[in-house]
Order: sequence, then C-alpha cells, then structure tokens
Amino acid sequence: MNLHTLKPAQGSTHNSKRLGRGQGSGKGGTSTKGHKGDKSRSGHKDKIGFEGGQMPLQRRIPKFGFKNINRKEYVGINLDTIQELIDINKISTEITKETLTQNGLISKNDLVKILGRGELKSTVNITVDKYTKSAKEAIEKAGGKANIL
Repeated sequence: MNLHTLKPAQGSTHNSKRLGRGQGSGKGGTSTKGHKGDKSRSGHKDKIGFEGGQMPLQRRIPKFGFKNINRKEYVGINLDTIQELIDINKISTEITKETLTQNGLISKNDLVKILGRGELKSTVNITVDKYTKSAKEAIEKAGGKANIL
C-alpha cells in the first residue's frame, strides 16, 4: 500500500466537484449559491410553516373554541370499581386518595370524583374531592360515609 494508491471506499464519495475551493475548480466564488440573499448565507433555514411570504396555512384558517385555564379535571371512579376492589380484598372499608393511588386507579396529584354507576354492597367510608348525587346516596344507603376533602 502506497500513498498514491489510496482510494476512498466505494460509495463514500458523491460529488464529482468540491464546492468553494477556488476559481480554478469551476465551482468557486459563490459556490453555486447565486449572489446575495438569505439562501446564500451560511446557517440559512426556512421557518416551519413559512410559505415564501404567502399567508401561512395556520394563519389562514379561522380560529374557534375556548379553553378555560381555570378548569379542574377530575378522574371519575365508579361504585362498581370500588365494590370490585373490596370483593378481591384489595381495599378495606376506609378509602382515601392514597389507597386509590396504591391500587393504580389514579395518579398522585389527581382530583377524584366518585360516580354512581354500579351497586355498592359494602359499608365504606370514602374521602375524596367530589361525588355525584347518586353516588353519595348509594354510599349512605349502604351504611357508609361520603367525606369531602
């Protein structure tokens, strides 16, 4: 192996002419980028959604709707889900947000609302953020207490 016999690996070179290596190369001067303007400069990138000065799509389409920044999002848990957990001895008669978190029904900082689907046969004391009217009645009918945090 000698220096004059070295060649790049097959397929590793793409360009037949290197750009910006002097006038003698035939691709010197502006290096095929034309004269002046944004695209001739280094570091040029089009903004996402830029349409050449035409009004971009995201500004042409009408806006609608309203997002209430003060909205509170509750995670709903039905009575039949609670009864299921009691039946398989996962939870006892005292139910708090911590017990619901341990059983994977909610995440740590979720707000909880007990919903009235299903039937509750066991006497339970539940302490969460909110209840529906039917859920509260069903808990008290079964002999339990519906406490609000």
